[in-house]
Amino acid sequence: MRVVKGALDRLLALLGLVFLSPVFAGLALWIVIESGRPVIFRQTRAGKDAKPFSMLKFRTMVANAVELGRELKLSDDPFGLLPNDPRITRSGRFLRRTSLDELPQLWNVLRGQMSLVGPRPLIPHEHQFVNDWGLRRLDLTPGLTGLWQVCGRSEVTFSQMLVLDYLYVTNWSLWGDIKLIMRTVPALMGKTRGAV
Repeated sequence: MRVVKGALDRLLALLGLVFLSPVFAGLALWIVIESGRPVIFRQTRAGKDAKPFSMLKFRTMVANAVELGRELKLSDDPFGLLPNDPRITRSGRFLRRTSLDELPQLWNVLRGQMSLVGPRPLIPHEHQFVNDWGLRRLDLTPGLTGLWQVCGRSEVTFSQMLVLDYLYVTNWSLWGDIKLIMRTVPALMGKTRGAV
């Protein structure tokens, strides 16, 4: 069944990239006009079996966000957010609120680095705190959406997210993935707030 999951992921990602290409073009143009290049932000994440990969997003912060983050004395993650973070652009706020910044991850899905549904892809700093039963999350490819997304998104604590990922991996089914995709839509429409 996991082979079927992978094949469906790639097929749906390809269709999404084709049909959403006008949306991609429009959002890319908005980002360039407002804050220049680059349009795409890349960040290393831990994938299946802890293999690192470069996850793609539309850039939502100013180009020098890392330097500003150091000046603002953010902790371990230079892209960690502050309330009313001054580094987020106007287009970035819209993209984060609607989760449209995640659309480029369809390319990660097409390449097999991500799945449409799966555990949350962690940055290396987060991954180092995962151990014991939590490592079961590495049995499946990380996803664009998952239990962590529909149950609270960024409002879910790290420990709660690990539990949700464990429950997802140990109870995985193709029908469960379909139900999670259907639950993601109302979550993104505002029934579950926050941004990953």
